[in-house]
Amino acid sequence: MAGEEGGEAIDKTAKEFDSKATIDSNNSPSSNDNNSNSNNNNIHHQKSKSFAFRAPQQNFSIQDFELGRFMVVRAKKKDTGVVYAMKIMDKKFITKENKTAYVKLERIVLDQLDHPGVVRLFFTFQDTFSLYMALESCEGGELFDQITRKGRLAEDDARFYAAEAVDALEYIHSMGLIHRDIKPENLLLTADGHIKIADFGSVKPMQDSRITVLPNAASDDKACTFVGTAAYVPPEVLNSSPATFGNDLWALGCTLYQMLSGTSPFKDASEWLIFQRIIARDIRFPNYFSPEARDLIDQLLSIDPSRRPGAGPDGYAALKSHPFFKGIDWTNLRFGTPPELAPDPRVHSASSEEQDSSRSPSHAGSLKANEGAASASEGSITRLASIDSFDSKWQQFLEAGESVLMISMVKKLQKLSSKKVQLILTNKPKLFYVDLQSWCPKETSSGLTILMISAFKL
Repeated sequence: MAGEEGGEAIDKTAKEFDSKATIDSNNSPSSNDNNSNSNNNNIHHQKSKSFAFRAPQQNFSIQDFELGRFMVVRAKKKDTGVVYAMKIMDKKFITKENKTAYVKLERIVLDQLDHPGVVRLFFTFQDTFSLYMALESCEGGELFDQITRKGRLAEDDARFYAAEAVDALEYIHSMGLIHRDIKPENLLLTADGHIKIADFGSVKPMQDSRITVLPNAASDDKACTFVGTAAYVPPEVLNSSPATFGNDLWALGCTLYQMLSGTSPFKDASEWLIFQRIIARDIRFPNYFSPEARDLIDQLLSIDPSRRPGAGPDGYAALKSHPFFKGIDWTNLRFGTPPELAPDPRVHSASSEEQDSSRSPSHAGSLKANEGAASASEGSITRLASIDSFDSKWQQFLEAGESVLMISMVKKLQKLSSKKVQLILTNKPKLFYVDLQSWCPKETSSGLTILMISAFKL
């Protein structure tokens, strides 16, 4: 019976991923809401309305694409030659981890967003094992990679990237959406170096959102569940306060700090220690930060979300007029000349095919290219669990360039007893487990154990 129920859940996930849907009035705001009259024209939770997605579900299969060497990175349509960033999501993983609502919502949101600073969804399809999203391929990689390769960014470069991120965030917030996972890994670069925000797996629509949301498209009704990445989470979320636009502005401040310094402002040995520094607002500014940069970051990292530039009564005008952005032409921002991209040192000139396959659009969150990784067979790709922003907390256990391929809760046998631990497989390749009951308050290395697979019952 359990298998039948699991199959029904997977079938339901697949159907809800289809290109046609019906809007129900269950998600409509109450007529007693104090703001219902003023926001009535903007609310798109409509009653019994059918619509077709802009990005349709196609009758493709994974065999219609040439995939890059490194699993979920880059896919070229064989008949057209068009390159996409293919996001592959394992149906069983989605159902098991109760992520159906997040997947549905991400698909719905991406379909309706239309801005040069937001990654575009072109189409979706599915097979027996997986759901697929064909996303815009950002050949410049992640902003995180540029920071890593350069050590830290020049202030002019950071100003340009921050301005484009602000421009995209202003649009996202104007649509009534909170991204909730802004970080350098989710700020992607086009081939010519312009910023695009990606990974909407944690997005939260506000009650007056201009996005049409399906019934039960998000299980996080209270908007105070912890999502995102530890180093960028604001203190109010740690205190279980509801999500606000200020959450993204805090993360923007952390990201700007990382651009200028090369490291996140609250970096520490474990998530628990990071959280303590965030709550205490333990920020240490390097001496080389300009007064303007320091002041902007200091304001964005205000404990009070309403005091962060962009979240107050003056809206984004207060943020865009800050002295740090002096000289930015906001009207023609996307036509400006971006900073020069630092090349990927892993890309060799041996063949153009190797160069292409080493690029990582990184729409799948923590998935990165791995040197020496074998080509993925079609069978293994369809069974690969998708590791998105849901699993970004495991990043602290990874080395530079290492990424998570699969995770699972398993039972660790110990004489006559057993306990559940998190088993993690990386592309190094490395297999290790984390004892979830004890690792948080300790040093990172003490929570990580390299293991023999024979010690587990899978």
